[in-house]
Amino acid sequence: MFSLKNLIKTLGFVFVVTIAIYYAIDTIKFKNNIMSFEDYNPPSSLVVEGEVVKKAKFTFIDVHSHLWNMPVMDLDKLVSEMDEINMGFIVNLSGSGFGPQAAKDLYFDKSIKNIEENHPKRVGLFVNVDFNSVDIENHVENQVNIIRGAVAKGAIGLKVYKGLGLTNKDSKGNRVAVDDKRLGPIWEVCGELGIPVLIHSADPFQFWQDKDDQNERWFELKEKPGRYYGDSSFIPPFEEIINEQHTIFKRHPNTTFINAHLGWMGNDLDKLGKHLDEFPNVMTEFGAVIAELGRQPKTARDFFIKYQDRILFGKDSYNKEEFYTYFRVLESDDEYFNYFRKRHAFWKMYGLNLPDGVLKKIYHENALKLFPSIDKTLFE
Repeated sequence: MFSLKNLIKTLGFVFVVTIAIYYAIDTIKFKNNIMSFEDYNPPSSLVVEGEVVKKAKFTFIDVHSHLWNMPVMDLDKLVSEMDEINMGFIVNLSGSGFGPQAAKDLYFDKSIKNIEENHPKRVGLFVNVDFNSVDIENHVENQVNIIRGAVAKGAIGLKVYKGLGLTNKDSKGNRVAVDDKRLGPIWEVCGELGIPVLIHSADPFQFWQDKDDQNERWFELKEKPGRYYGDSSFIPPFEEIINEQHTIFKRHPNTTFINAHLGWMGNDLDKLGKHLDEFPNVMTEFGAVIAELGRQPKTARDFFIKYQDRILFGKDSYNKEEFYTYFRVLESDDEYFNYFRKRHAFWKMYGLNLPDGVLKKIYHENALKLFPSIDKTLFE
């Protein structure tokens, strides 16, 4: 017969059994030396010279950042942090935010207003457009007009999110390819206006590979299962999307493209070099993929020296402390130090020890050529 007393006894029994089970599991794991990959993170016993680099050797421009609250952001605080790490200028790629066009227009206008009223010499804005429903009459024409209007207000570039090629659809539900010819006027107007297009296409190729012990991005796919595309009936293979991206580089030689994240070729810098040789209108940057460079210091150093005029500094998500690793990889000759996010790199970093002349180009000289409106006196 049910009673409060019996209920309390039952709950107490369940509690005791649960504690016993957890204790038994912990005991078994300890005795059998069982540990998850996430938990295994021993401090290195290696004794080598080197230290954290908290300030860039030369004033730099971050061409790849996302500041999602720009309309109301405290820019005094942001610029104060920038000064601490010797960042002269930051480019917010998320200039239009998200949502319906009216919301994006308002977001952009408020962002521009905040910048102009507070720190117009320190923050730049890219505009974003809509790649859905490209088959609707006047849609692409409207996007072209949005770009023209944004540039007139102060936008210094166009940012293309990875949705183009992955998730954007036309009105019939078909995937919009990166090289859809209907989008041509968008790339052409950027060339006409003299603004670069920073484009992120696809994702790391491992996101299409089997999720097994042979996949270098296994941990990331475990933490972020939505990033796996290998079982999608809508998203095509990695190579197809990348080929689409390269097609627009070829079709629009008068437009400058910044191929984000080393074009997902950071693991094969010889291939990336041939890519840059083939497309003289393409620059690249290393936002979120500095770990690829830090594990191959000799090859990466040679690559940076050879292609020093084609590489820009990019970080991606803004976090002041994470820049330290970027500086250390680029500037130092340190050995075997940590990256800051395990899902991106379970290996250690090594410094490239780049020459000062190369560092200056990567840090600001190349970007100043691309963005003539940036105040050059910030970098004297």
